[in-house]
Amino acid sequence: MADVSLLLGFVLIILGGVMEGSYSFPLKTNPKWTWENTWGAGSLMALVLVPWPLAFWTVPSLGEVYHQSSWPAICWALIFGAGWGLGGVFFGLSVDMVGLSIGYSVILGIIAINGSLTPLLMNEPAKLVTTGGVWFLAAITVMICGIILCAVAGYLKESASRAPREKSPKRTFRVGLAMCIVSGVLSGLVNFALIYGTEITKRAENSGANALSAINALWALVFSSNYLVNVGYCLYLLVRNGTVGSFFKGGTTVYWLRAMLMGVLWSGGVVVYGVGTRKLGKYGAFMGFPALLAVSMLTGNIVGWLGGEWKAAETRSSRAMLAGIGLLLTAIIFLANANRLMSP
Repeated sequence: MADVSLLLGFVLIILGGVMEGSYSFPLKTNPKWTWENTWGAGSLMALVLVPWPLAFWTVPSLGEVYHQSSWPAICWALIFGAGWGLGGVFFGLSVDMVGLSIGYSVILGIIAINGSLTPLLMNEPAKLVTTGGVWFLAAITVMICGIILCAVAGYLKESASRAPREKSPKRTFRVGLAMCIVSGVLSGLVNFALIYGTEITKRAENSGANALSAINALWALVFSSNYLVNVGYCLYLLVRNGTVGSFFKGGTTVYWLRAMLMGVLWSGGVVVYGVGTRKLGKYGAFMGFPALLAVSMLTGNIVGWLGGEWKAAETRSSRAMLAGIGLLLTAIIFLANANRLMSP
């Protein structure tokens, strides 16, 4: 039964990664909307459609759960959620300065380390010198190499597609790199919320929620902080850029439907990931988080390929991407073995 539970856990994490890797697709399919229109609507839908309805439906006496939880537990959930949201904002700013390829490699590498390795070092550093710990460190190393290869492939593709007369805009590279680091550190806080929000989850279980749905009480708080930060930033851009009126242009009804889909995939992917980590056992959040990142990046590249982004790519960039994908898949296998060895 333990092996079945571990397999189901990784299947759920892979599903969550697929959802996370594909939720931003509407950004490319709403030509009458700017980035802040689609991102703001998607963030609002993610906040309204998933976390709170799900929490009310699956956690009995939700208000009493929060009333019984300590203030530090509530505050940390909100702080980690806001940090996660700020990480997304810094992501958008940083990749505009250093480029998408370099930005992705730096940010996702730091997220993988900060979101999984750092909490394990803080809680059970002795586990890293066990056989399972060695497999875990190998998985993180292989995954970062895969991310770098995928980033190089993206850079080669973009360089080949740029016309000779075109010049990339001047970027303040050092500032952008610093923002990449900040984004990576902050974005990993979503996993801190999962690891350190156990008090709220346990309160939900005591109120009658089952072991898998109890985590929704925690996610409701974390998601609210995250998406409110994103919505606030988008409101600022909408006012600054004068793009509020784009919401009311003719023929944009379908855009709202895509925003709804974006919101469900965005927050729903994290919900599914959370259930998967509980299936993996005690070390599920440590092993599952880098697996989620790897699958998200795999899915993002596959979606881009299906959308025709790689049609004109040179052979060397395609080979680099395939090699990166191979490393990411290898990392997921390593993580599964590490979790098997470390689980009691």
